[in-house]
Formats: sequence, structure tokens, C-alpha cells
Amino acid sequence: MNVHQIEARRWFRQAQADRAVVRTLCSERHYAAACFHAQQTTEKALRAVLFSQGHRVVWGHSVRDLARQCEAHDPAFARVAKDAALLDQFYIPTRYPNGLPSPAVPSETYSLTEAEAAQGAAERTLSVVEIFLRTRTVVLD
Repeated sequence: MNVHQIEARRWFRQAQADRAVVRTLCSERHYAAACFHAQQTTEKALRAVLFSQGHRVVWGHSVRDLARQCEAHDPAFARVAKDAALLDQFYIPTRYPNGLPSPAVPSETYSLTEAEAAQGAAERTLSVVEIFLRTRTVVLD
């Protein structure tokens, strides 16, 4: 396994760990945090794809932009465009009060509905990533 594959595996393993965090946060009714961690799950999984394809550095936090970059390696990533766009909405406003109109507070704003939508989007994207890593690389056994 080369350095790119090792790095891809590290990022994918962390994405899987973040997915478990999303599940826990949803069950504990921490919906804003669950939404953010769903975005993080997806960001890390998409980075794994890019690292597996030889990228040395992957810039940015927009999962939609990362998914577009992944499309260059496999058109299957076009299927997650809507999910990626949804998740991009959860990067900042789920964590910072100034990301929402006053007097809203992130921890009091997000609902189970939004957390479940974010979780579903992350799960679908992770599935596409896992298929790619299993069939197009030697990152996953």
C-alpha cells in the first residue's frame, strides 16, 4: 500500500468514526451537532477518495466542491450532489451563533428532521465512497 492509499484509509476510518458520532448525537437530541458531524463525515470520506487518487493536498470544506472533484474520478459522485449541497449548509451555522439571525442559537434551532436529513445524506455519500474505495482502489479490503 502506497502513501496515498494509507492516507485515504486514515481519512475513511475517521469518517466512519464520525458517522458513529452522528448516530449518538441524534439519539441524545443534539441536533445541531449531529448536522455538523454529518457534514464532517462526508467531508472526510470525500477527502479519502481524493487522497486515494494521488492528491497530496485537499483544500476547502465544501462537500459539494469535494464531490465535484471526486466526479473527475468516478461519475457516480454526481449522484450525491444534492446531499452534498444540503450538508454544506451545516458547516458554520450549526456551531456559531453569528451564523444564524439573532436571537437564534444553533443548539436550540436545529430539529430531529434536519438531523435525520443530514444523517441520511452522509450515509448515502459514505456508501458511494465505500463502493469506490473497495472497487477502484486497494484502500479497503
